[in-house]
Amino acid sequence: MSSITPIRDPKSDHLLTPENSALIIIDYQPTQVNSINSMDKRELVNNIADVTQVAHGFNVPIVLSTINVESGANGPTIPQIKDVIPNQPEIDRTSINSWEDKEFQEAVKALDRKKLVICALWTEVCLSFPTLDLLKEGYEVYTIVDAVGGTSKMAHDTALRRIEQAGAKLSSVTQYICELQRDWNRDETRGIFVKGLVKNGSFFSGTLEKDS
Repeated sequence: MSSITPIRDPKSDHLLTPENSALIIIDYQPTQVNSINSMDKRELVNNIADVTQVAHGFNVPIVLSTINVESGANGPTIPQIKDVIPNQPEIDRTSINSWEDKEFQEAVKALDRKKLVICALWTEVCLSFPTLDLLKEGYEVYTIVDAVGGTSKMAHDTALRRIEQAGAKLSSVTQYICELQRDWNRDETRGIFVKGLVKNGSFFSGTLEKDS
């Protein structure tokens, strides 16, 4: 065992930590999920539920937003997410770009964190628009490419290229989980870490059953 102790400051770390980042979840609603064609819908839902559960387990602050629920034009956040964070308020909007909603802006600013991991449907719209605005505002923006989706693979890929060229950082479900944990010696979150990787398929179930 040769882990460096004490660990480097988790608030000033250049990598993502539970103490310096937040998770923003935008528009995971039935209509949007059903229109995804860039990846398998079941895998997408499983992945965003996994990301939500891991973030919640690591006490990462979360902002959850929907569009057009109050108007009756759309359903609320899918249960695979809401069951994980049942007490999380949903910020409902009419603006396609969530950064153009006053309540959403206030919620993000209140986090007082510069590293924002944004997952949204669709990649080409509700992910890319606020990402471009947040980058301009000076935030570090990340997205998890296998937990977001677009109306086509081309639309999804093109949007990812656009936000990456603007300065956004791309990650994956597995990378996000491992980046939060960082060290097997962190016993208090090891169970959450392992369960997240098992659910994602990075570990076969039972591989590390004694730690789950």
